[in-house]
Amino acid sequence: MVLLALAACGSPAAGPSAERSLILATTTSTQDSGLLDDLLPAFTAETGWAVKPVAVGSGQAIEMGRRGEADVLLVHSPAAEEEYVAEGTAGRRLLVMHNDFVLLGPDADPAGLRGVPVDEAMRRIAAAGTVFVSRGDDSGTHAREKSLWEKAGVTPGAPWYQETGQGMGATLRVAAEKAGYTLSDRATYLSQPDGLALLVEGDPGLLNVYHVIEVTKRAGERVQPEAAAAFADWITGPDAQRRIGEFGREEYGQPLFVPDAGKPEPTGD
Repeated sequence: MVLLALAACGSPAAGPSAERSLILATTTSTQDSGLLDDLLPAFTAETGWAVKPVAVGSGQAIEMGRRGEADVLLVHSPAAEEEYVAEGTAGRRLLVMHNDFVLLGPDADPAGLRGVPVDEAMRRIAAAGTVFVSRGDDSGTHAREKSLWEKAGVTPGAPWYQETGQGMGATLRVAAEKAGYTLSDRATYLSQPDGLALLVEGDPGLLNVYHVIEVTKRAGERVQPEAAAAFADWITGPDAQRRIGEFGREEYGQPLFVPDAGKPEPTGD
């Protein structure tokens, strides 16, 4: 019976994913926005590689790469990415797309952020002592938020500064429940607005850039470099870039991401 079961698992009826399955460590923004639901089936159909996505913060995704627990990463924390690549266990790091971060809050806007530069907005939140809800999860969004506080010359703290330790969608829900402010990527905000108003946008310091990073066997023997290369080549190729540029346009009247493969690296401040 055991032999029969093993034989069945290895049979063609088990499908190609049994032998051609890769692990993608990516961010909650790509999942919460719905982008993965659009891209991954097309990738599998075109390449035969099934994908097991693990949606966590960028910092956690990079740690998975370091430990050889993922084949490829799709992340948006440039400083952490560059540090990881410099360590020598990663392969190619390729530009994929960008969108931007936005500061959100209650429509009443008690701290008076609407339309001011982002550095001033961060200072006003702290001065007013109004609730700010942080992801607090070492994600790319959390890293950018910490950078914004630093540039504004503010050290956030209790009781007004609160951390969820959760992804973007959950953090938006908490911020809405508490009538607080928060930082979000635009894609997740548009796909899950949750009653928050968009108060600050368009600042160069809010640029949000995504890269694909291949993991190599230098990180661990379980890593599949051919799978990483297949995904990196596909997501920077014409079909995926077209899909990225169209994603969200029909539903929200604007694309949620801007395809960037082959372009110069976008720069903020």
